[in-house]
Amino acid sequence: MPGDLERAAGLLGAARRVVVFTGSGISAESGVPTFRDDLTGLWARFDAERLATPEAFDADPDLVWGWYEWRRARARAAEPNAGHRAVAAVEARLPGTTVVTQNVDDLHERAGSRDPIHLHGSLFAPRCTAPAGHPAAFPAGGTEPDEGRRIPPPRCASCGAPVRPGVVWFGEALPVAAFSAAVDAATACDVLLSVGTSGVVYPAAEIPRIAAITGAAVVQVNPEPTPMDELYAANLRGTAAAVLPALVAAAWPGERG
Repeated sequence: MPGDLERAAGLLGAARRVVVFTGSGISAESGVPTFRDDLTGLWARFDAERLATPEAFDADPDLVWGWYEWRRARARAAEPNAGHRAVAAVEARLPGTTVVTQNVDDLHERAGSRDPIHLHGSLFAPRCTAPAGHPAAFPAGGTEPDEGRRIPPPRCASCGAPVRPGVVWFGEALPVAAFSAAVDAATACDVLLSVGTSGVVYPAAEIPRIAAITGAAVVQVNPEPTPMDELYAANLRGTAAAVLPALVAAAWPGERG
């Protein structure tokens, strides 16, 4: 670890264009469960495929919307951790940094990241179910959803169609614009930090591979080995909240933040 940290810090400190690619591990440290882990308590009687597909929403929109409102409330109650803040610190030092996340929470934004690319959508960006799929708003006010509660989805203010969660469900493609922007950033960067992701969820997992193939140094931050280890210039074993602040401090010694 000390040798890899020194190597990674040297790469980061000399970088001009950085991509930070994050997965569920960084959010888990703030207490945000994955969608599978959020099938607890009264939700445990359902499986993910019943709640996270277009077909599930068509069959029982109140059930699906209620679960996503439960998840949104859980994410809203969480706070960014030191890993999120360290990502924002990298952006502050290198304005050309691009954050690409597989997470559907808003913890990067609340930590200070500017316009992260959400490959799998966001719990905080609902959209109309009409073909145009334009953004929609949550109803004003409201109460915290009870666990297991069915909640009718709101209606689009423009056309009256039901509003759906703004996430990528099983059977759906990643948003074209988001994936294209992530690929462009990975192709142009000279360092990519892969943080808290197993590297097995495709096509998102192509992003660090693209960076490596096009000549970038890829640094992994993860507690456990992953199938992508051999691609990386440095493997930092540990959690994002523990490793990223140390990496930032080593890359820019003497600076605060």
